[in-house]
Amino acid sequence: MSPDDRGLERHLGGVIRELRQRDHLTIADVAAHAGISSGMLSKIETAQATASLDTLARIADALGVSLAHLFRHYNTPSGGAQVVRAGEGMVVVRRGTRRGHTYHLLAYDQGPKKTFEPFLVTMDDASEVFPTFEHPGTEFIHVLEGRIEYRHGKHTYELGPGDSLTFRGDVPHGPEKLIATPIRMLSIIVYGD
Repeated sequence: MSPDDRGLERHLGGVIRELRQRDHLTIADVAAHAGISSGMLSKIETAQATASLDTLARIADALGVSLAHLFRHYNTPSGGAQVVRAGEGMVVVRRGTRRGHTYHLLAYDQGPKKTFEPFLVTMDDASEVFPTFEHPGTEFIHVLEGRIEYRHGKHTYELGPGDSLTFRGDVPHGPEKLIATPIRMLSIIVYGD
């Protein structure tokens, strides 16, 4: 038996034991309903015995679940989602930072190539001239608080809480006028291939 097979046996045994205990069933209860000995079920739960698919199907039936349920989390990738807690986003210096804008980067790409950058942008200084930005990819902004007039190319858009704007990043864009401060908005830049 290879290590992967033992991993599967441990997984199946653990799932069977967990389901049995969840329903407050004894080994004898499940074994009797499945038509196997208590000793065999105990060995299956501890990965000391290999069960046939027929036996697993009968055990699943005794536990009130499908055979697929026993396998559903086997060999699932571990994931590795990235959490950035409130207020912990890395402050990034971008054009506009010295003009009352704060950029908190909310996720950090691992590796040599950025695929996207999500920012929480805060603006609280209505008296300055605003820079324009140009970058590759597509940008999505969503206003959380305040009101802003935002320029993209030759057009301006007045945006308030709940409003969103999606545009090409290679066209000059940026704040035109801060109407009601403070302004907080999400800015997500998605880079192409």
